[in-house]
Amino acid sequence: MLFKKSSQLMSLLALQSFAITADVKINVGPDYPHKIEDLNLDLPFSQPVTFAHLEWQRCLAVDCGDIPITPFDAAHAFKQMEQGYRQILYHKTSEASGKWQHPRIVSLGGDHSIVLPILRSLKTVYGPISVIHLDSHLDTWDPYQGYTGIASNQSAITHGTFFWHASREGCISKGTSVHGGLRTKLFSPKDYEIDRDVGFTLIEAHEIDEVGMPDIIRRVRETVKDTPTYLSIDIDVLDPSIAPATGTPESGGWTTRELKRFIKGLEGVNLVGMDIVEVSPPYDTQAETTCIAAADMIIDILAAMVKHKEGVNVKSGGKDEL
Repeated sequence: MLFKKSSQLMSLLALQSFAITADVKINVGPDYPHKIEDLNLDLPFSQPVTFAHLEWQRCLAVDCGDIPITPFDAAHAFKQMEQGYRQILYHKTSEASGKWQHPRIVSLGGDHSIVLPILRSLKTVYGPISVIHLDSHLDTWDPYQGYTGIASNQSAITHGTFFWHASREGCISKGTSVHGGLRTKLFSPKDYEIDRDVGFTLIEAHEIDEVGMPDIIRRVRETVKDTPTYLSIDIDVLDPSIAPATGTPESGGWTTRELKRFIKGLEGVNLVGMDIVEVSPPYDTQAETTCIAAADMIIDILAAMVKHKEGVNVKSGGKDEL
């Protein structure tokens, strides 16, 4: 995504408008094990939109659009999502992006399981990623322990198991990843044991009443340190009285003001990407309060990302830590 002010380009997500044609080589980075598809064949993978209301005066943003995926085969759809993300991740950055060698991408959803192909892609650049996960649920459930009621490869990847897979694939940095806003219902106490094995630190929703948001921000920053960090926000981290348009609402969540304060506290963190997911517009109120909240959070995160131009080191050619 590019922001234009006067004659200079202020690169926010460091993306440039581009088109994919048959005679252009598609760069998805090293070791991509699947056949390369032309994701621009069915739907345009680039679309300009304007954000004239931003504080950077009149801005031009390049929206890469939706990644075209099949609705008939979930396993193949994850391959398509990974390829689409890699195509952007390995695109050249602009000079105005500072020291960032790869684009920083904001993804909108949709089912939370999209984070699995995203983390797979980011791992090829940065190695294991620290994750800040804001959600009412753990999303680290073991799919072969009966989470879905059955144990099968077909049902293994869901919006409640994707972090379990990401951890076992070496995509998550254990010990520098953290949940925030949790108030999930558990299947058993073993859920917390599995979560610790996946590599997360827990911050539950009610803790905000005891220590306040500044202390939560401090704990999150101390956890992720200066590592490459991915921010994933499930809209159900917010209380359903504020954001009802989601599939698995849980009462007792944070308010939009508290979440905005949290995002403000992440300025300077090495965010290599982020998402806001699980927004379901058909469930929203007539006033569209959920969609408004999600859109507003995106603007806050973009503002935090554009201020940070120092970049982070990409991984060397050594062996990944699993």
